[in-house]
Amino acid sequence: MPYRLKEARLRSKLSQKSLGIKIGLEPSSASGRMNHYEKGRHTPDLQTLKRIAEELDVPLNYFFCETEEMANFVVMLHQLPKEKRDKILAIMSEEIDSKV
Repeated sequence: MPYRLKEARLRSKLSQKSLGIKIGLEPSSASGRMNHYEKGRHTPDLQTLKRIAEELDVPLNYFFCETEEMANFVVMLHQLPKEKRDKILAIMSEEIDSKV
């Protein structure tokens, strides 16, 4: 999770401090707390992690994916418009159903 948090923050071109402030942390401690999260010294609670995910425009489960392939997939799927997500999910469902 720490690696993905830093990766998503850098992709969003936000500093640790600015991300911390955007999710509601005190400005005086925002940078330090985000640094601790990114280094794995502390783990944000689920509500804080959800606010981070929303601010970075990634799905919450991105932080818990076991592989980079799955992490990339959930981010790409998350960023698509709903109609395209639905089409992709229908295609995947058909593919899986045809193998059963």
